Amino acid sequence: MRLPPGLGAILGIALVILVCRPAHSPAATGATADAPPYALNRADEDYRYLRNPANRLDFWDPLKYLPLDGNGSWFLSIGGEARERYEYFNRPNWGQGAEDHGYFLQRYFLHGDLHLGDHARFFTQFQSSLEDGRRGGPRPAIDEDQLDVHQLFLDLAANLPGDSSLTLRSGRQELAYGSQRLISVREGPNVRQSFDGFRLIYRKGDIRIDGFAAKPALTNRHVFDDGPDNTRALWGAYAVLPCPPLAEAHLDLYYIGLFRRTAGFDQGTARETRHSAGARLWRTALPVDYNFEALYQWGSFGNGDIRAWTVASDTGYTLVSLPLRPRIGLRADIASGDEDPANPDLQTFNPLFPKGAYFSEAGLIGPANFIDLNPCLDLHLTDKATITFDWDFFWRESTRDGLYNNAVALVRSGETSNARYIGSMAQTQLFWNIDRHLSFVAIYGHFFAGRFLKEAGPGNDVDYLTTWLSYKF
Repeated sequence: MRLPPGLGAILGIALVILVCRPAHSPAATGATADAPPYALNRADEDYRYLRNPANRLDFWDPLKYLPLDGNGSWFLSIGGEARERYEYFNRPNWGQGAEDHGYFLQRYFLHGDLHLGDHARFFTQFQSSLEDGRRGGPRPAIDEDQLDVHQLFLDLAANLPGDSSLTLRSGRQELAYGSQRLISVREGPNVRQSFDGFRLIYRKGDIRIDGFAAKPALTNRHVFDDGPDNTRALWGAYAVLPCPPLAEAHLDLYYIGLFRRTAGFDQGTARETRHSAGARLWRTALPVDYNFEALYQWGSFGNGDIRAWTVASDTGYTLVSLPLRPRIGLRADIASGDEDPANPDLQTFNPLFPKGAYFSEAGLIGPANFIDLNPCLDLHLTDKATITFDWDFFWRESTRDGLYNNAVALVRSGETSNARYIGSMAQTQLFWNIDRHLSFVAIYGHFFAGRFLKEAGPGNDVDYLTTWLSYKF
């Protein structure tokens, strides 16, 4: 495969940074034990530790904590992020459409976090996501949003007896729960997802319980034109609890409701009201980590009933005493598909608002009507750099249903083939947290088309490459 055009620009930027970047002391970079990592949702960060001047060691700390009163309980925190990304596809969508193309994606965030004492807070975040060079222009909803309000909410908090707290969050906000299989900020794509609504947040030690009611924010391409999507609604409750019988384990229990005025599946298009109830058991401590999740869905689709389900697992063992601390892992997942398109009842699982990179950053396959088996190997080159090798194999759970993408949009109908095997994707991924602010990622994958894709046609293999640099402050 020849070097994709434009890739040299990203690699050149990375080389300049790595070669010319001066060596800094911990005090200059903020790489101290007291400096927490930046959160996925920047609204989850807390800079009250900077009340102590001795902790103000990072270059950006003067912006992270701007006291507005004498005791520092009123303060403003300012932060942001820039991500420069290049993506390349050879035969995207398995040869249906353009043969090969590469394009640039840029994403910028700027936020302000105003704390008015311990009981009131105002948070706002702007997002600008830009696309350049993609054949056919930006993909709807995920590639471009020139400038808009990504988050804008008010927190009203109260301290409760027993060291607990209750917070009401009102406005536009990010939602992310568990492994982000169902509700995600959609970090992989260029435009992240946010919601307009209300969230009630209860915290006590390791116990976290959220109740929420919201509508997804629309992603329109131009300036300040993202309103709420009145054709969809999301509501539910999510609890995270310690699980004392299992060492260092946690248990998630949740109910989530979804309404879509117009929902499309291989069976057809109709109004959808879907309820999901599930549980997740997880542990991140070494050497054994695991993540098991199961859920059941019911509701209505047009005149039919919904009966769908999924089971997911991710288990790993880290050989902490060996060089490179290898982690051997296995992910195995299954989600139901429709059993009979002529029957009005629907069995296709709906992943609701999943993370954009559910199986891979390529986003070729979404989590509906599938079986996947994914062995992987992680090698820790340093404390900050990890390289991952994995090979994901895909089948259709039901041969009467089609193949979907992450947005639960039909990619290939199941009516053209009774084959179960979709194909497999081999990937190599490098993740490098250069320091607290700067990170670099490079991913290459090759998808080997299986019998179903070849019979549903076209069914060519796909090459995918992406690399990006992110800077946060």
